[in-house]
Amino acid sequence: MASTGTPKFHNDMGVSVIEIGAHEFQCTGASAPFDHPHVFLDMGDESEIVCPYCSTLFRHSSALKAGEAIPPEAVFHD
Repeated sequence: MASTGTPKFHNDMGVSVIEIGAHEFQCTGASAPFDHPHVFLDMGDESEIVCPYCSTLFRHSSALKAGEAIPPEAVFHD
């Protein structure tokens, strides 16, 4: 992922589950000023992980590319 950067996701929509195409990513919580510390999360061999700050469940989907998400609004753009 070094050549493309680490994908970032946020949960402005307030959904409980976000499907993503990456195993390693960064969660920002919501958009500023309501964000939390931007944390790096790594699912490892698992297929899902819960953000320790915002409690969003991120679930890996092999149908998505690394920087894609369902809902698509969850992709964070700098």
